[in-house]
Amino acid sequence: MNLFGKKSYFSIDATEKTKRSNDKRKPKREPSIPDGMWIKCNTCKAIIYKKEVTEYKLCPNCDAHFRMSPSERIAITCDEGTFEEFDADMGTANPMDYPDYEKVIEKARDKSGIREGVVTGRCKIHGYDTVMAIMDSHFMMGSMGSVVGEKVTRAVEYATEHRLPIIIFTTSGGARMQEGIISLMQMAKVSEALGRHDEAGLLYVTVLTDPTTGGVTASFAMLGDIILSEPKALIGFAGQRVIKGTIHQELPEGFQRAEFQLEHGFVDRIVHREKLRKELGKILQLHCQKESEEME
Repeated sequence: MNLFGKKSYFSIDATEKTKRSNDKRKPKREPSIPDGMWIKCNTCKAIIYKKEVTEYKLCPNCDAHFRMSPSERIAITCDEGTFEEFDADMGTANPMDYPDYEKVIEKARDKSGIREGVVTGRCKIHGYDTVMAIMDSHFMMGSMGSVVGEKVTRAVEYATEHRLPIIIFTTSGGARMQEGIISLMQMAKVSEALGRHDEAGLLYVTVLTDPTTGGVTASFAMLGDIILSEPKALIGFAGQRVIKGTIHQELPEGFQRAEFQLEHGFVDRIVHREKLRKELGKILQLHCQKESEEME
């Protein structure tokens, strides 16, 4: 036996290294997180467990008011089971032959769960009858097309005919460009209907929610006898970048937010979402008392 021959050594780490090498070749499994379990607050940037958000859809960290669907708005505003929808089957045409407009509408319907960008109907709030229209930012950013204008106009005309107040929750990116001049015509049509409602001595309340901009702001959103707003809602006509680029000046802090608009007289009151139903009930109560006294 050659005791002085070349020796071979076995590394006890060799097996572990081989195992690690093989593990690297295997595709890594990402942790599985169910869709919709977490949401991000765009105000404070916090990641929030969805079950922490109540039916009022408020950020538990900073109290930011998240955007709501019409069904969610109805649930926290109307007396339970009293909402009767108008014109639920009204659908959109393509008046300007805009390319693939039908596909855009179909995608918006799938995302929002409604046929068009506004839901209208009759309901009770604290026992008082009223007509209500709720715009939806999930449907093409609440843009105002021919159907939105027609549904809101019909709701106003119904309120006038039945001598009822009307409440409109606004949210919109403005007139719908795919419908061109037909969309812009809705500004005048809705405003004219509201003028007849006003001549009849009836109440119109607007609730401005985030965002209310463009042609909706330039027409029926700012025509309310009483104009309420949710906290920190963006309210304006043109965007801040457009205004800044036009006047070549720095804009004030908080420009176009509800608090800025309240300070400058464009909004009557900012109401927290949890208190809004009660506030609307008080307004309707005062209106009904006034109308009753006038009829005596």
